[in-house]
Amino acid sequence: MTQEMKGLLLEDRWAPVTSTTGFLELGTEQAARAFATWQEGLMTPRGITVEVLPVSGSLEQALSSLLPLTSGETQRHLFIPTRSAWTAYLENGWTGTDAASPMRYMARRLSIRCLRVVTVPHTLRGNQGRYGAVMLDVFGPEQPGKILNYVRSIYAANDGGRWVFGHSGEPFPFEQVEKYQARRLRDRFTFEMLKDYLHHLGLAPFNEDFYLPPGSRAWLIQKTGPFTTVGREYSLEEARAARVL
Repeated sequence: MTQEMKGLLLEDRWAPVTSTTGFLELGTEQAARAFATWQEGLMTPRGITVEVLPVSGSLEQALSSLLPLTSGETQRHLFIPTRSAWTAYLENGWTGTDAASPMRYMARRLSIRCLRVVTVPHTLRGNQGRYGAVMLDVFGPEQPGKILNYVRSIYAANDGGRWVFGHSGEPFPFEQVEKYQARRLRDRFTFEMLKDYLHHLGLAPFNEDFYLPPGSRAWLIQKTGPFTTVGREYSLEEARAARVL
């Protein structure tokens, strides 16, 4: 882990699974069952079964319920309670969680706020390592007159070798907008800034004890059946090695 992102969840050893996380401002079981209902409408006509399963244990035990990771269609989705009004969302894609589409849809469907949080340390050296990224997307209910329901989007990312920065939507009162003029693009939205913004939204997602408060449990959405795209399965170690982690 690089110093610029020291303090990632579980020391980043569950990357790429945890490199992108979704959050829903909703109770965990309610969020999981609403998601399952949506997926049933899509999957049942294809002969795919959607199950909602409780998951007990520690955070890493809950994350293990996503294994094996898969290419092709996503087969498992995990909803984890937190010590806040937010529920975390992860899935078992071997390249990591693709949170943007499901969070955008769930925010619109349930008229709630949802987030996509991306934290990838920039470790690229030659052709080894990862392109760095710090991103925050906030989705809300249907936006009148708008096709997409983005409330706020902020990012600083290395796009194939060059840093880019951008933001859209109305800034929150807590944003450090003066830093958006920093000379280096990567300094305009940093990991420390992201943590501060999330704190103002009621989240501490990089702390292990933020998840699974006593007496709570996670919920796994598991799909089984004839998938259109059947890829290979990966252990976490294989996925990390393939992603040069």
